[in-house]
Amino acid sequence: MEFSGKTAFITGVAHGIGRAIALQLARAGASLALADINARGLAETARLAQELGAQIVECPLDVTDEAAVRAAAQSAHDALGPIDILVNNAGVYDRACNFVDSRSEEWKRKISINILGTLYPTHAILPGMLERGYGRIVNIASVAGVYGIASMADYSMTKGAIIGFTHALAKEVTRRGVTVNAVSPGSIDVTGNPLPEHSFMGRAGTPEECANLVVFLASDRASYISGQNIQVDGCRKRM
Repeated sequence: MEFSGKTAFITGVAHGIGRAIALQLARAGASLALADINARGLAETARLAQELGAQIVECPLDVTDEAAVRAAAQSAHDALGPIDILVNNAGVYDRACNFVDSRSEEWKRKISINILGTLYPTHAILPGMLERGYGRIVNIASVAGVYGIASMADYSMTKGAIIGFTHALAKEVTRRGVTVNAVSPGSIDVTGNPLPEHSFMGRAGTPEECANLVVFLASDRASYISGQNIQVDGCRKRM
């Protein structure tokens, strides 16, 4: 199988895109360290991945806690060996509102989860990748970070930061064998709301369609792709 002998650390796996990524990697033979603050959803994803034959370590984790992230990364390494693939999927959207009606506690929550929750795992796991001369990092951003979406100014800002981080980090580490890319989903149907008006395809995407791209970027088939942000948005038309 394509990922036999490889270990992936994935955040935000309790449902949706993160779960789809975990299950696709499990089917392809990867060992998985699965992280999420939602213990119930985490356990369900772990169960499904184990049924597919994957070796699993569950990491109940708040990605805004740097010490906890470092401890989880070390536990994953101790149990599964070196981490070859990092998928930073944990994120939060909360609610849409005009910026003047938003609250600073909402900004801080999004910054902590969406930005720091990407930086902390990357900072913990990247040194090992550089030491071995091999790694795949995939950050989950959003079309909000590309276009900026009205009534989502704070969320758009955090996802734009992830895209900028991806571009910059790739320039630092690609020559040392570590690729860094971002995937920016558009409207993805994880709640039964198809949102057909958002794309020229006339439908929302599925978590599995996002996972297809993430898993490709995590593979050796994508060995010459780094520093990119790729949109999965059905040809987006509504911002």
